[in-house]
Amino acid sequence: MAFPQPSPMAFPQHYDPHNPGFQREDPNSEFDELIQNSPFNIAVTQCPNCKKQCRSAEAVIEHLNDADTCWPENLINRSMLPVPQALQRPPEQTNLSAKYHPTSGYHYLLPDQPPPQNIFQEMQGHPLQQARETNFLVENLSQTQINKFLKLDWFQTREWPQFKSKDELFFFMQQLPDHGPKWQCTKLKLKGYESEQPIHLIWRDGLEVTKQLFANPVYANHMCYDPHYIYQGQERQFGEFWTSNDAWAIQDQLPEGATIIPIIAASDKTPVTRHTGGLKMHPLFLTIGNIQADVRMKATSHAWRCTAFMPIPTFIVASEFQNLLRARLWHKCMDLVCSNLKVAAHIGEYMVDPSARLRYCFTPLISHIADLPEQLMISCVTKNSSPVTTATHKEFGDETPHPPRNGTETYALIQSLCDRVDPWNLIVFVREAKKLHLSGVHLPYWRNWRFSNPAKFLTPEILHALHKFFFDHVLKWIKQIMGHELDVRFKSHHKRTGVRHFSGGVSHVNQMTGREHRDIQHTIVPTLWGVASPDFIRAVRAMIDFIYLAQNPLHTESSIASMTQALQDFHNHKQAILDAEARRGKSGAKDDFFIPKLELMQSFTRAICNVGSLLQWTADVSERLLITHCKHLFERTSRQRDFVLQIARILDREETIRLFDLYTLLSSSTSTPGQDPLINAIIMEDNEVASTETDPTLAWVSNVNPVAQLRLQGLRPVRNHFLKGILSDNARIAFNVTVKADRSRLDASQLQSLYNVPDFSHAFHLYVTRNGYTPPGQLSFNTWSKFRIQLHSAFNACRIMPSQQVHAEPPSSDFPGGNCDVVLFNQRVDSVSNDGASGSYVAQVRAIFQLTLPRGSRVQVPECLSQVLLYIQHFDFIVPGPEPSTGMWMVKRSYTRDPSQSERVIRRGSIIPLTDVTHAVEIIPVYQGPLGKDVNSGNSLEVFDDYFLNNFADKELYHSLSVISET
Repeated sequence: MAFPQPSPMAFPQHYDPHNPGFQREDPNSEFDELIQNSPFNIAVTQCPNCKKQCRSAEAVIEHLNDADTCWPENLINRSMLPVPQALQRPPEQTNLSAKYHPTSGYHYLLPDQPPPQNIFQEMQGHPLQQARETNFLVENLSQTQINKFLKLDWFQTREWPQFKSKDELFFFMQQLPDHGPKWQCTKLKLKGYESEQPIHLIWRDGLEVTKQLFANPVYANHMCYDPHYIYQGQERQFGEFWTSNDAWAIQDQLPEGATIIPIIAASDKTPVTRHTGGLKMHPLFLTIGNIQADVRMKATSHAWRCTAFMPIPTFIVASEFQNLLRARLWHKCMDLVCSNLKVAAHIGEYMVDPSARLRYCFTPLISHIADLPEQLMISCVTKNSSPVTTATHKEFGDETPHPPRNGTETYALIQSLCDRVDPWNLIVFVREAKKLHLSGVHLPYWRNWRFSNPAKFLTPEILHALHKFFFDHVLKWIKQIMGHELDVRFKSHHKRTGVRHFSGGVSHVNQMTGREHRDIQHTIVPTLWGVASPDFIRAVRAMIDFIYLAQNPLHTESSIASMTQALQDFHNHKQAILDAEARRGKSGAKDDFFIPKLELMQSFTRAICNVGSLLQWTADVSERLLITHCKHLFERTSRQRDFVLQIARILDREETIRLFDLYTLLSSSTSTPGQDPLINAIIMEDNEVASTETDPTLAWVSNVNPVAQLRLQGLRPVRNHFLKGILSDNARIAFNVTVKADRSRLDASQLQSLYNVPDFSHAFHLYVTRNGYTPPGQLSFNTWSKFRIQLHSAFNACRIMPSQQVHAEPPSSDFPGGNCDVVLFNQRVDSVSNDGASGSYVAQVRAIFQLTLPRGSRVQVPECLSQVLLYIQHFDFIVPGPEPSTGMWMVKRSYTRDPSQSERVIRRGSIIPLTDVTHAVEIIPVYQGPLGKDVNSGNSLEVFDDYFLNNFADKELYHSLSVISET
């Protein structure tokens, strides 16, 4: 198997003449000194299998591919593994096909070596079985308090723990096996530049962190090891990294049977102490792309590991060089933390997977999640340049994509500049660097990381590039033209369970979370109607279309084309924003769109093809990790001279306790004789995974030790109503009402009066006679105020989404017309469509009820009448199609003659089975001018006749309505 020759920059370099600046502290320092024998300072390269010495990494690869390779063919175990998530589909979905990489992901049995073990197997046999008590003491008591606690008379009547003092406790903790990669402290000094405080790097080896993650059996049923192409019909599908172009391309350049462990990094600077003059640091988090995206995207899944706390010192230099020296220090710290990962990306490393199989692994960096300022620091370019393309400031508003800014080209410019100017002559070096749009960092950490290219691994980041862009720009344009009316309309929107309602408006909020940005996007387009010009609305709608399409967890070539077209539509209509003078700066209206994040959007299409769907690279997780994994540690120190060593000890103990706590839980399992509970059997789990919020730890523990599951805390799983709920005819939708009705045994007149539905009796009579049944004279009904509807994901038919509530409450003081939500339903009914054709219709649910017969009655009721029914009031679509500027269908409330008083016009109602409902939807009034003070959230669905069917209510509905509109 032949491999292409790598470029000189692709591999670690033995000596770098431009790196004399960073010094190690004196060996007698209280801090660990940097390892003298760096992994890159190697005279020869060894085969990771037989340890044969070779002249270079290329020679190792030739040796492994040779006919006389040290890996005999009969040692390769090609057993089956879990089906990738992209192929987990119901049997009826037959338009999916796949093509696996032919030489990826082997696992091996090496001769004369013991069987490999995952991290929990290595823990077996340790005597300490009181990790939970240890956890409580360490997390809640100081060392002095622990000693006092252990001396209490309370222990005279109770069993003593295995330790009698805090010293014995910490000794036991140090002896715990496989407590994870050890944290260490390193003191750095910059030659010729002093800092106000000593520079401390708190870190652990990135490769050891990767090995620990890769060997964790908790994730065994959520792993992938092989690149594969997925086809939906004739179209290529892009989802996880493994379905992307880069996964296949990297695998092509590795030895046969090698396994890719895609490294994903995330970093952001944050204050770690709150008091005045608080400490700021730069945490680094790592995870691996083998773990399924929907698992690793949850902070509670513990799929991310904090790997380093990088210092942010204040140097005693001129202010214009402060950030440059900090950036150089950050890249140096990244070099130290990731040095062994670079070696593994270069020559490979044996690693044990979660199922205790040995693999030959390579560790390319495929994503570094960061906001825009940090992306600029990583790519080593100035702030008036794009970090991933060659565009500069005055090209940020262009509607055509610019070429990628490849790392090889950037580093070639840096090396050329270093050959001419000493990089530590900051004044001259920075001046010359700016001419090349370089920041002045001369040793980027990615320069010798094989397969790593900033134009690719700086993946588009949804939280900052889209949601923050919306808040910083689009929302400001809208506020500029709508003024106070924007708040009035947001306050009047109908309240829906599970959806944020802005009862105070949105204009006064200066800072919002990403969740709030998303909530505003849901209703902003129809809210513009009647104030903004059609082209202005088109521009905003195109941007929201782009934001929604970019967040698709699965992409096809068609959806990528739609996303690209949405961005083009924004550029086609953006002049309306300038014409309205909505884009403004400190000096007034602006006439340009020189916005860096707008230019980044041009790279989304290329990024999806290179690394898969963009939703998996969002910074939502890392933002949460900054809160949960960083700040509390520093608050638990004494802040004395050795506080960084205290941090390292605390981090080591926490990691040890967490892993061993889970181990002791599982080791107490009464498992089947002969079966090791710590081996996660590769079994096909139930196809119905009831949400992306599944906690892999809870799922695993529930398999090997169900009783122990009660002792763990995690996300509450989404309730699966498909197991015991009411199912639609095709069993793809589940409904739920409570066992006990909210109101029991109402007669028709009582129901009609309570819910203010004057034609209920007539509608029920029509429904009954249409189904060929003659009911007895006395009828009564049980009613509910709400029901739940649960759907399968529009993107993954095997994934069950959280249920949604649909209310149908009678009139009250807060809701004079009733709190009644709107649904989409399918039905073949002559009264709905003049020609009797089936299709999708919009209606407001006014009552949820079920026929109940008198006690003791033996009357047989047909199924069509015994099931839960809905009384609905109809809306008619305004044809011929969606309104052009909003892209939304408009509906009009439907009226008819009152059957009891022909001269009276009432809303048209009818009865349908609950199972005819297909979606819970949202409608927004078609505003015709400034909103009156009498309109509020309690009556906005009652006082208007014309509404927009809001396809932006949520991403799943957006996709579903797009499909319905096409059909």
